[in-house]
Amino acid sequence: MSLASLGLTVEQERLFRYLLREPRVDVDRAAADLLLPDVRAVLAELDALGLVDGTLTALPPAAAVDLLVRRRMEQTQRQLTELTLAWDVLTELAEEHRSGRPVQMVEHVPDGRTVVRRLRALLAGDPGEFANLKISALSGTPDCDHTPFVRLLARGLRSRTLFSAHALEDPAQEPYARSQHALGDLHRVTTERVRHLAIVNGAVAFVQADPGNPKAGALQIRQPGLVAVLADVFDGMWERARDLDDLPLSPIERRVLRALTCHDTDEAAARSVNVSVRKFRAHVADLMARLGVSTRFQAALRARERGWL
Repeated sequence: MSLASLGLTVEQERLFRYLLREPRVDVDRAAADLLLPDVRAVLAELDALGLVDGTLTALPPAAAVDLLVRRRMEQTQRQLTELTLAWDVLTELAEEHRSGRPVQMVEHVPDGRTVVRRLRALLAGDPGEFANLKISALSGTPDCDHTPFVRLLARGLRSRTLFSAHALEDPAQEPYARSQHALGDLHRVTTERVRHLAIVNGAVAFVQADPGNPKAGALQIRQPGLVAVLADVFDGMWERARDLDDLPLSPIERRVLRALTCHDTDEAAARSVNVSVRKFRAHVADLMARLGVSTRFQAALRARERGWL
């Protein structure tokens, strides 16, 4: 039976099944065995779905199917909920027909879930361009299903996400940002002050209704001049921001990199930095992905080129 009904692409399913059969395989061998040159991108997609970890370990079958079924059910529920947006459109159309002029150029959207539904509906109808300014790379909602957004990226959505450098104090932020970057949602980091802002196709913007109260919802803005100004602000911050590859190493990354070049085994290297072997290997996998290399030898060479060693 195919896993397509649970939301996986053919390439994702092939790689996941392969990793179940070959739990200790490396990326290069997987690419060769499967004749899948973009195996790293597919691996990043599986990682984003929670089906593999940084050490190429696949989630056990029972847990994987349970996760996919739950995601599919949640996605179906969200799609049904999004259909209710049609009533919002009907209200606007009726008012424009009655008054003969555009309405609701600025509208208060009272809660975050409604904002997300509207964003997804706008992007699903026209997956053109999305600009997103936010405090952290990771969503504030842990159970948020990113599969619809990944599919929009596959359909050609051009997405840029800019988040605060302060978020990198959380060690989970950078790996997540890199996984999304690899999928096509380009990420950069800014040291400037951040207020939440989302712009869809240069035509509709969402900003916090009250920066001091995260629960106050957002303002949906369709006034062309104001949206253009907000888009210019985002573009300026984007140009001044730093790419993920320009970020300095964290203290643990620096220790792991040095241990990698000083010890012959992962066990010895992990002991030297006081982490488990599994955690050490996860750090190594993240560093290799960051450096864009496929072997540890290449990682050492590239790190020296960048002055990290």
